Amino acid sequence: MKRFSNRDPGIKSVRPRDRIKYWNIVPGDQIRLLGDKKNTLHEVLSINRFSNRVFVKGQANTGAEDPDKAPPSKNFHYSRCQLFLGNYELSPTSKSPESQIVPVFAKRLGTSSPFWNRFFGRYDWQRFATKTVPIIPHLEGTRIPIPWPKPEPRSKPEREHVLCLLALALANNNLYRWSPATSYDTNEEEVMKVTYKPPAFHPLSKGLIPRPPPEAQYLRTLYNPHVLNTLGDSPPVEVYLFRELANPHSRAKKHARWLQWQMEKKARYEALLKEELSNLNGRNPREAKAEAAFKWRQQLEEQKEALRKQRWKKINDEAALAKRSKRRERKEAKQRQRLTALSLKDEPNQFIPKDMRS
Repeated sequence: MKRFSNRDPGIKSVRPRDRIKYWNIVPGDQIRLLGDKKNTLHEVLSINRFSNRVFVKGQANTGAEDPDKAPPSKNFHYSRCQLFLGNYELSPTSKSPESQIVPVFAKRLGTSSPFWNRFFGRYDWQRFATKTVPIIPHLEGTRIPIPWPKPEPRSKPEREHVLCLLALALANNNLYRWSPATSYDTNEEEVMKVTYKPPAFHPLSKGLIPRPPPEAQYLRTLYNPHVLNTLGDSPPVEVYLFRELANPHSRAKKHARWLQWQMEKKARYEALLKEELSNLNGRNPREAKAEAAFKWRQQLEEQKEALRKQRWKKINDEAALAKRSKRRERKEAKQRQRLTALSLKDEPNQFIPKDMRS
């Protein structure tokens, strides 16, 4: 894995097929390590899904650290961790006549089928212990549910703290203060002027909604101010920009263009079919229909070929334009190189500045 500084621990990632898909140990859980004779409880700080490592809270060492080396961190492999279920009271046995309260850990874990949580946008499942260490007699053979740790609530700043920050900002003159108007500020009359009025609608819901005037009428009024303005003081100009602002590659527009193309092909075929059936010239209707279908396919192929040639022409024009720009750049580079390597002979009419004299 990539290290951003020499203080970051060096951890190697495992192969994707060896990574754990559904983690049953998450930050906030308490675990113990297999092989630890002291059975020390550790709280999970974070997990690394790329290396299958579990990071726990606490300092790695108490001695002086070398600033040139990465500090050792407390992280362990997922397979060494056992979840802490809690302290349970065990009934008296032949070895211990009195009841004892001992810590219980999960030796074997089980999970429910993961399901997709639409609200949180993640997979959720329930975890439970099917086997424990030590064995709990009255819970042997049952599934012991293990609740997920609850995240700590975020602390909100208190009102006194916010007031202190505001007072500090006022003392340091960090807040916006009023300043007199200058020539760059807008006049109050211009600010308060009403430049747009929404079109009036009928107060009743059954009334007709006024339709915006056509674009040609708006342009005619715009370019001929001497003509009587029939649009009003505030025409809805925004509706004239819907073609420019709309996305032409949306799914609905693509589907509409495809439907229009299908209707055009169908109309062309029907026109050819009607023309051939009206002029049989000794043919039967079946032959006339076949002739119309052949001509229809030929026209489609010709249109397709014309469109392909048009695209080729556009591509060739772009290639020629790129070639000309490349030639111009090469010419300018050669001219700049000749001017850079230019050396003048010493002549009496030359003037050399003092700072450049040897």
